Amino acid sequence: MSTEQTWTLGALLEWTAKHLAQKGAEFPRLDAEVLLAHAAGCKRIDLYGVRFGEEATPDVRQRYRELIRRRIEGCPVAYLVGKKEFYGLEFQVGAAVLIPRPDSEHLVMEALAVAKSMATPRVLDIGTGSGNLAVALAKNLPEARVTAIDKSPEALAIARTNAEKHGAADRIRILAGDLFGPLDEAERFEVIVCNPPYIPTGEIKALAPGVREYEPAPALDGGPDGFAVFGRLVDEARARLAHGGYLLVEIGAPQESAARAKIGRFAEFELAPTLKDYSGHPRVLKARRATS
Repeated sequence: MSTEQTWTLGALLEWTAKHLAQKGAEFPRLDAEVLLAHAAGCKRIDLYGVRFGEEATPDVRQRYRELIRRRIEGCPVAYLVGKKEFYGLEFQVGAAVLIPRPDSEHLVMEALAVAKSMATPRVLDIGTGSGNLAVALAKNLPEARVTAIDKSPEALAIARTNAEKHGAADRIRILAGDLFGPLDEAERFEVIVCNPPYIPTGEIKALAPGVREYEPAPALDGGPDGFAVFGRLVDEARARLAHGGYLLVEIGAPQESAARAKIGRFAEFELAPTLKDYSGHPRVLKARRATS
């Protein structure tokens, strides 16, 4: 981007979209729009309205140049702008939490489906990260009592911020600890949701650089077979689900058969058909604890 000519926001956008495409970006124009809107302090749609022909100030150009540099290095757009939309809500994100993915919305949709007939469902989100699942559920289940747990103090700080941002802080109890560890022994839940780390350790190095080098490893690494957390979760959930309660767990598509087998070996669970994601891949396992 030459500073010797007059750059409008529109010209910057057009030039940068082409530049990112040449660098191999998957979504060059979208990245260029989101980052320019962030640098200019406006909405994306404004870039195609009255601000398209507006001259970009030196400060905006400098901020944008730095954002584009980091994007080309591999840093995800969500971390660069500090936010990501999930289930129609905007969430703060940072290096301590996974970036919410659209496919995880299937956890929310299925949890809402099973909880809609419950008067005051007790909902538990294990490994809450940014709090995207817990907050989305609290917003859409006004009578629910939601608990969110994570081991990372940094992640919990972000989750609290997101709960407050969306007016759900008074209905989400946020606890620090591993799996069910911080709960009182007698506590039971009608719905447990979890997006555990499920990438086998040996496959981490093959992930896209933006994931491998920037997203938190503990939230990705599922141990040698990808089931280090999953196995413990399923085992311990048996004692934490109320009779007739539901366990909903996100999985990696290649894990479907093995994951179903690990749940199916427990007589307490009635395993439903696997739920598919937006691409038609296996994504969410749904198991119901027997009613008696």
